[in-house]
Amino acid sequence: MDPYMIQLHDHGNLPSVLDVHVNIPGRSSVPGKMKGRKARWSVRPSDMSNKTFNPIRAIVDSMKVKPNPNKTMIALSIGDPTVFGNLPTDPEVTQAIKDALDSGKYNGYAPSTGYLSSREEVASYYHCPEAPLEAKDVILTSGCSQAIELCLAVLANPGQNILVPRPGFSLYRTLAESMGIEVKPYNLLPEKFWEIDLKQLESLIDEKTACLVVNNPSNPCGSVFSRSHLQKILAVAARQCVPILADEIYGDMVFSDSKFEPLATLSSNVPILSCGGLAKRWLVPGWRMGWILIHDRRDIFGNEIRDGLVKLSQRILGPCTLVQGALKSILHRTPQEFYHNTLSFLKSNADLCYGALAAIPGLRPIRPSGAMYLMVGIEMEHFPEFENDVEFTEQLVAEQSVHCLPATCFEYPNFFRVVITIPEVMLLEACSRIQEFCDQHYHCAEGSPEECDK
Repeated sequence: MDPYMIQLHDHGNLPSVLDVHVNIPGRSSVPGKMKGRKARWSVRPSDMSNKTFNPIRAIVDSMKVKPNPNKTMIALSIGDPTVFGNLPTDPEVTQAIKDALDSGKYNGYAPSTGYLSSREEVASYYHCPEAPLEAKDVILTSGCSQAIELCLAVLANPGQNILVPRPGFSLYRTLAESMGIEVKPYNLLPEKFWEIDLKQLESLIDEKTACLVVNNPSNPCGSVFSRSHLQKILAVAARQCVPILADEIYGDMVFSDSKFEPLATLSSNVPILSCGGLAKRWLVPGWRMGWILIHDRRDIFGNEIRDGLVKLSQRILGPCTLVQGALKSILHRTPQEFYHNTLSFLKSNADLCYGALAAIPGLRPIRPSGAMYLMVGIEMEHFPEFENDVEFTEQLVAEQSVHCLPATCFEYPNFFRVVITIPEVMLLEACSRIQEFCDQHYHCAEGSPEECDK
């Protein structure tokens, strides 16, 4: 018999059934033990799962200290603007999602890159003459985190490297190392309001460098790069022929004395994948709506990178269809007053927090210009009982029930990060407790008695 022949069996009076037997050469059709294999259970985690490491979780979970039971816990550590309920999204945003649900149009699968109509809305919203966009240049993702993951996956192979900011968002390392991609940190300079050390950045680039990650405005720094600094970054990328992954999830979340410049508007030569989403500007991080904007006017990415992103998007079949259905209304009906009020609140809190912490001996806050954070330097020589920022913040929890993230989480020791989205009265109370903590533990540096006279 032909080994691939399909046999049809007639079962008399029984209903006609197609009874299929496929004989494959070299394979027995009778179930049995596989030759040479002793059956036993051996289930192990994959290499990818073993390589996946989140430094924030590792550090925070290892902090076993309990807060002071006599003081209410104040968390300045969580980058979720919705936690305290003081920053709700706009009613227009909520109504848009209700309308999408009530329409009954968005209950099924969408294309993996998102509905065409939704991608057209995002393209229209971000289109400008300096950086034109069409629907084909937009891929919708499950939050900005997935946008970053897809960009890294399409640009870098195992064994290659990417350049990421230090201090920087820990997810870049978590994602890259799980894929076997090496991470090379470039330095941000606190004395220059967290501008990039461009010489050091360029010295890291080699033949295995797959992309440069630029986060502006910055988490954890709250910094906003000037136009001229962004042009210098682009000059390095152009000179070295390195594409850029622009993490712009905090785009337009800048204070009145600064201006956000989308990186793609400043260069037509450097190919850029810009990642953004609804999470922060519209205050709905749990809705998991992000996007990738493909800027490639010199056709350097070509079809290959675009096709690669489409293929990768097919692994989870895109973001929530209800939010996609609401995008048009969210983008075009959210009033300017909502954005203005959010930024006014953040700017006021940033100024209050900076002013309060700058007055505390031993602390050096860096004034932020946007996003939702500020970084605070700890002059460790004045706090000799603590070995590092992790011990400092751990004891702050134990004594004052104030939780700040040690900047070791962002690969930048002897700083801590403060989230400025909490209600003003809580922020002022937290700053007061931090002052009390520092007053109790501060020591004059040897040979500097004048420090104690301040």
